[in-house]
Amino acid sequence: MNSFSPHNESHWTDLDYCKHFKIWYAYAKILGEKEAWKIAAEKNLNLEVVIPSFCIGPILSPKPTSSPLIFLSILKGARGEYPNFRGGFVHIEDVVAAQILAMEEPKASGRIKCSSSVAHWSEIIEMLRTKETTKIHELGFASFKSLPEMFDDCIKCFQDKGLL
Repeated sequence: MNSFSPHNESHWTDLDYCKHFKIWYAYAKILGEKEAWKIAAEKNLNLEVVIPSFCIGPILSPKPTSSPLIFLSILKGARGEYPNFRGGFVHIEDVVAAQILAMEEPKASGRIKCSSSVAHWSEIIEMLRTKETTKIHELGFASFKSLPEMFDDCIKCFQDKGLL
C-alpha cells in the first residue's frame, strides 16, 4: 500500500530523477546540503537550512538563472510549452526574510521549508493571460507576497533589465 504525506522538511528530491531529467542545479544543491549535514554531524554543529520552493521576484544578476530563467522563457514564448507540474512558489524577498529569521531565532534548527503558494503552471499561465482584467488576490498570510506579486515583480525586473 502506498502512503502519502504532505510535502515537508523530511522530503528530499530524488537524485536519480534529477540525473534522468538533467536538473543539475537541484542535483548540486542536494549534494551540497547532504555534505553540509554530514559535516555538521561530525563536528556537532547546529545547522539551519532554509529550503525555498520555486523562487520568483526581482533578480540581482544581469541575466536570470534557475527559476526566473524558466519563467522568462515562458513569457517570451521560447519554451514552446509550460512545465507540466504543480509546485510551490515563493517570493525571493520572503526567502531572504526566512533566512534572516532562521539565523536570528534561537529555536530554529534543521531543515526549514519556505513556500507560499502552490499552483500548476497552467494556473500561472491563466493568471498571466487574465492579468489586465483581474485583481491581485491577497493570500492572507502577512509574511508572504501573493502569487501575482511574485510574478509581477519578476516581470518588472526583466523589463528594467531590458530582457523583455
